[in-house]
Amino acid sequence: MAAPSTRTRTFFGRLPLPERTFVANALRTETVGGVLLLLAAVMALLWANLPPLHDSHETLSHYRVGPAALGLQLSVQHWTADGLLAVFFFVAGIELKRELVAGDLRDRRAAVLPVVAALCGMAAPAAVYALTAAAGGGSFAGWAVPTATDIAFALAVLAVIGASLPSALRAFLLTLAVVDDLFAILIIAVFFTDRVDFAALGGAVAGLVVFWILLRKGVRGWYVYVPLALVVWGLMLNSGVHATIAGVAMGLMLRCHRREDEQHSPGEHIEHLVRPLSAGLAVPLFALFNAGVAVSGEALADVFTEPVTLGVVLGLVLGKTVGIFGGTWLTVRFTRASLGEGLAWADVFAVASLAGIGFTVSLLIGELAFAGDAALTGEVKASVLTGSLIAAACASVLLRVRNAKYRALCADENRDDDLDGAADVHEEGGPAHRLRMAEILERGGAQHAGITAWKTTERGNRAGPGTGRPAEAEGDRLPKAGPDRSPEGK
Repeated sequence: MAAPSTRTRTFFGRLPLPERTFVANALRTETVGGVLLLLAAVMALLWANLPPLHDSHETLSHYRVGPAALGLQLSVQHWTADGLLAVFFFVAGIELKRELVAGDLRDRRAAVLPVVAALCGMAAPAAVYALTAAAGGGSFAGWAVPTATDIAFALAVLAVIGASLPSALRAFLLTLAVVDDLFAILIIAVFFTDRVDFAALGGAVAGLVVFWILLRKGVRGWYVYVPLALVVWGLMLNSGVHATIAGVAMGLMLRCHRREDEQHSPGEHIEHLVRPLSAGLAVPLFALFNAGVAVSGEALADVFTEPVTLGVVLGLVLGKTVGIFGGTWLTVRFTRASLGEGLAWADVFAVASLAGIGFTVSLLIGELAFAGDAALTGEVKASVLTGSLIAAACASVLLRVRNAKYRALCADENRDDDLDGAADVHEEGGPAHRLRMAEILERGGAQHAGITAWKTTERGNRAGPGTGRPAEAEGDRLPKAGPDRSPEGK
């Protein structure tokens, strides 16, 4: 007999290989990652707004760590927003590249739609904000606050609610959100950045060129690419441009089409390795330290009365929906572009409302736009939170309706009434299928007739003596209920 194992299990210790594999595979599913992100966001809001915990959240979020000589002594909140979120953008860049070269967006007519939708989805909220501010005599400084879509939260909501929706819809939202975030970062760089370090920016671009050349030369080894990626990220951060651009750029450079001797492309392989890190660590920590918005009751009360805050809410909820849906419809109507296969206009409308989740990027723009007014900054944060929650709630209802419709369609496509192991949709009209269905219906009708006769006899026996034979004798002559005991089946 083998000696019992003396190995002890430690709390938070390294899991055995089967358990590690199970956890990693779970994190690769979008639903699990989305649930983790949403739970982290709820925890952050509670942590930041409960009086006994508020100070600890504020202290930890603003605690600075890192080498100051390299310009990397950042707060914990900054590290998660610019550092860990770059990992998520790297994975998003790979996904976008795969969709463009081998997925639902490989058709240019389908790919142009989310790009136009993103641009219209930024112009319309800015216009709604400007009109609201002008009507109420508010400040125009926050025009860019409702223009941004939070890609992480939007994809998380879609993953949790829309499991049965077409893959083309997720590709549409992914492309739209990435383009939206890139233009939002460009807005920050142009309108809300005091200086741009062009030397650091040039170094980051040079590093990206080296990254691209190494990939084209077929150089392999994480020990080459990880240090280079960190250098590119650090230079991009010090340039004054949002560092997550480095993650998107490197993700888009990876090859995502398969060659004849490959089971998986390099992009697919790296995405498979990095996704658990992104979904299980980077994005939840980002939400924990960036979604913790301390909101006062007074700020929430002023959301729908002040022109600035009302403009932000209307821009996120109304402007995003009208801009994205209207831009998509006009593009399809007046150009050769077309919706992805299997998509309906109701799907586009649901995703357009989902894009109203601005949250972190909108919060960042709000802080920059009203940096000199602490009270107004708090009110803008409350309006971003309110608008994002309203957009998420509306989109959740619409997506649930669409998800139920597609789930029913999927069930109908997989229906196998004749029990031959093949979906009926592929056999309808064939003589063999009609014969099997006729036999099933005949057996069902015979069974129903036998049960009806038995019930009729039972009623007669209960009517009193002299109405017929004894119940036992008559019951013995009747067939018992069951699929193989019908009169015709004997």
